Amino acid sequence: MNIRLATPADIPAIMDVLEAAKVIMRRSGNTNQWVGGYPSTDAIEKDLSRDAGYVLTEKERVVGYFAFLPSPEPTYSRIVGGQWLDDVRPYHVIHRIASYPEVHGVFKAIMDFAFAADPNIRIDTHKDNRIMQHNILKHGFNYCGIIYLESGDERLAYQRIAD
Repeated sequence: MNIRLATPADIPAIMDVLEAAKVIMRRSGNTNQWVGGYPSTDAIEKDLSRDAGYVLTEKERVVGYFAFLPSPEPTYSRIVGGQWLDDVRPYHVIHRIASYPEVHGVFKAIMDFAFAADPNIRIDTHKDNRIMQHNILKHGFNYCGIIYLESGDERLAYQRIAD
């Protein structure tokens, strides 16, 4: 599996991957995350404009997507019911992880990529996204508290600082 910056030509394939991920979410009982057309093409284009949108490929086929953004993340400025492990040093945030259900190792590949770039990573997910919570904890993240999106929706927030 390879990871590379996404290009505008990848957007149709990225949208297909995001739709497949929504199916996985719904089947696992996560019916309230990624609704109302989110993530939209506009959101992906914004990631690309910031050189923060990445695709995972197998044999040139786009099989996954994620955004990898440098701090600060505005919605992380306030955390409730806990605290960040380190709220001083710069960090990167991972958003919009998606893949096809038959493709395995995507989360690990993303984590390897992310921690090679920055030892301080934050991530959040919906309380109903049990699959993502499992992967986040499996890869050594610590639960830090609840953050609120611009919409007011709450998310479980995690951080890992690699040795």
